[in-house]
Amino acid sequence: MNFPLADLRSIADQLGDALGSALGGGAQMGLSHPELVDALGVVERLGRVTDAARLALAGEVGRRADSEFGDDAITVQFGCGSAQELLERATLVSATTARSRLRDAKAITGRVTLTGQARPAPLEHARAALVSGRLSADALSTIVDALRPLLGRCSGDELAAAEFELVGAAVGDAEAPACGIHELKIMATTWALFLDPDGTLPDDEYATRMRGVRISRRSNRGLRRISGDVTDEVAAQFDRLVDAHLNPRVQDRGPRFAEARAEDTPDDCVLDPRTIDQKRHDAFASILSAAAGAAATPTLGGAAPTLIVTTTEEDLAAPNGVAFVESAGGPVTVSATFARHVGCHGTIHRLTLAANGAIRALHIEDRIFNHWQRKAIGARDGGCIIPGCTVPAAWCEVHHVTDWAKGGPTSVDNGVLLCWHHHHGIETSGWEIRMVDGMPQVRPPGWVDPQRRWRGPNRLLLHELRRARSA
Repeated sequence: MNFPLADLRSIADQLGDALGSALGGGAQMGLSHPELVDALGVVERLGRVTDAARLALAGEVGRRADSEFGDDAITVQFGCGSAQELLERATLVSATTARSRLRDAKAITGRVTLTGQARPAPLEHARAALVSGRLSADALSTIVDALRPLLGRCSGDELAAAEFELVGAAVGDAEAPACGIHELKIMATTWALFLDPDGTLPDDEYATRMRGVRISRRSNRGLRRISGDVTDEVAAQFDRLVDAHLNPRVQDRGPRFAEARAEDTPDDCVLDPRTIDQKRHDAFASILSAAAGAAATPTLGGAAPTLIVTTTEEDLAAPNGVAFVESAGGPVTVSATFARHVGCHGTIHRLTLAANGAIRALHIEDRIFNHWQRKAIGARDGGCIIPGCTVPAAWCEVHHVTDWAKGGPTSVDNGVLLCWHHHHGIETSGWEIRMVDGMPQVRPPGWVDPQRRWRGPNRLLLHELRRARSA
């Protein structure tokens, strides 16, 4: 059966003209009491049919936004980050309304398996009643709120029985009229307590069974979505790691320079332009990098898990060059900027190919700062040397000030600590680094310091020793 899109457009135009002119002229004020009540029922019936269509279409948007569609996902095609964003843009509703529709629609949307077999909606009775116009969207939300937490905790037969009774009470019949939303909520809560007496108390068995993390296929915008459910202790540990990385006590502090004084102007302090989500992403990247090089991390082929970045000599030298890394879904293209800086630590190596595809270089030991060099550089720098950045040494990567490919040695006089964010953006952020008599100096971009003066970073060991001596 074809979807009657053209007919719906015509109906919407006619209905808009009819009701718009009538309501605009105050025609409802001329209705008698019985007519007014009758009009409420008729318009509500129209609204229920419309709500059913809204949820059905929203559910299809949610289905097509799944990671299984890859680059063909509807969100990718329309340049949206999520199904909620697409729904907000297409319908001009609020984020709360879009989120609520997607949640309720998921309960009444069927699925198609990889073999092409159609699976019914989780709440099939509610779906049928909604499409017929007998069940309101508010009643559906009430039922979904009560039964959704029970998925996985109760049997399918128990949930089906509860759904059947709740839908019947919300719709009513010749013998019993439909109940109101308040009564339906009481009934739904009673069913939830009956089926799951423990309610929302922690359930270790349920958490263990439902835990999982999923990574979507790569989109053509260079992003992959991570989703899933983790146990409370895993979430708490991740929160602690992120808090330690971001150091929330200094979130409002911008770049501060070693020679900064109390009388310095506000121009000497610029806030970090990253959003909190971007900061969490960068913290997550640092966690992965630190974990890959940790002694306790399981090895692959007798060595730490190592990411190989492959590029050509031409791409490596070009400002807009490209490289690729191996992933579970196949090769993933990255920028040559990433390839130029990955060789500074041992968990990522760079493989350079000649024009004919032959291996030109795979330098590992001679271009990676060893354990003792990292300790020495960490003691000198104390952390990321970009002023205002609070990432400690243990979370940082060692950066070649003069690139190894350009003759820069792998020595403490040519290495500085940078966090993941500043290391991977060093070529585009405007920050510059140089070594003077074995000590690092940084020059801010113009938006931080219009005069672009070379300055020493905050956490130089010598600076700390002098301050301790004068205290």
